[in-house]
Amino acid sequence: MTDVLRRGRASLAFGFFAQGATFALLVTRIPAIQDRYGVSDALLPLFLAAVPVLAGAGSVTTEQLVKRVRPSRMLRWSQPVVLLALLGVGSGGRMTGLAVALAVFGLTVGALDASMNMLGVSLQRAYGRSIMLGFHAAYSLGGIVGASLAWVGAHWHLALWESYLPVVAVLLPATLVGSRWYVDGEVQVAEEERAGAGTVVFRLLLPLCLVMTFAYIGDSTVSNWSAKYLQDTLGSSEQLATVPYNVYMVTTLLGRSLGDFGVRRFGAVAVVRLGTLLAALGFAVVAGAPGAWAGMLGFTLLGLGLCVLVPQTFAAAGRLFPGASDAAVARLNIFNYVGFLIGSPLVGALGDAWSYRGAMLVPMVLVLVTLGYARSFAPADRYGGGHERPRTADVGRGSNGL
Repeated sequence: MTDVLRRGRASLAFGFFAQGATFALLVTRIPAIQDRYGVSDALLPLFLAAVPVLAGAGSVTTEQLVKRVRPSRMLRWSQPVVLLALLGVGSGGRMTGLAVALAVFGLTVGALDASMNMLGVSLQRAYGRSIMLGFHAAYSLGGIVGASLAWVGAHWHLALWESYLPVVAVLLPATLVGSRWYVDGEVQVAEEERAGAGTVVFRLLLPLCLVMTFAYIGDSTVSNWSAKYLQDTLGSSEQLATVPYNVYMVTTLLGRSLGDFGVRRFGAVAVVRLGTLLAALGFAVVAGAPGAWAGMLGFTLLGLGLCVLVPQTFAAAGRLFPGASDAAVARLNIFNYVGFLIGSPLVGALGDAWSYRGAMLVPMVLVLVTLGYARSFAPADRYGGGHERPRTADVGRGSNGL
């Protein structure tokens, strides 16, 4: 059974990696997509907003579907569809084709994100120790690879389909093969889990929903405004302005790679508090930076701080509702997209109406609110809190037994 868990963990990590690369290839080539289809600046925000809205709908639908279909099966088939939708975005010629491809991408990426994190939460429970940050580290690594491939495509002036086709040709069969070893964990439930927690009480989940929203407001601020902020506000060169997001992604990878060890040693609450303070300090440094290199330091701190919040929020939801963790993760996942929808327009509107330095203080304040909810991350069963379970819990069937 230990081998089943190890294979399940490795295959799921690869799924996270593939999704990170796929998403990065989409968002980093938005200017090229806009040029290919002749999307106006006024229409572009509608296209971009439609993706997270539809992803939220996909996450809600997944909550209902996993009552009948295992999360592993949802992930097995949603990931190839997301990859094909990416290829559709790059190979179409008309705006209607782009709209259809983005709609498919949005709906299926919601199902993918939800089912992927469902499996991660159940595997962490089966392991009896923190492993969730490692999955999101794989996602960050995929994002770095995807962004690097996008840079290559832009540098060599490749058509979008020429950039996307080799990636899809490699990742699609690889994820299908890897999906054979996905594991739907079914752990032995404790007495308090059997006594209740079979349904999700939104009032109890709400603090984690707010943390998820604030974390993604911070993340979308970096991804959408770091380059413009460095160039227009801090006076960097155009070339240097492309660096902060890469620095942010690298430090995100570093923080998540080490984060599980921190959770096991010091507990989830301490790690979340430290991450929150680092993220807030990062925004403060960015807002007050006298020049480009000081701004880069701020984005580095942001990556180290924000990177722990999302994985630990998913893990906390699974612990809070052990008898309904899939539903809790699906509902929580919606607030990923809420934060993404709010963050970029909020900072842009405040920057235009006030100043971009002042706008950077708003996500700082919102992230700091997480400190008030830090106790929500305390593990009831103590795993990941310095007291690992002595043995691996029983696990249900691997997905290849479907």
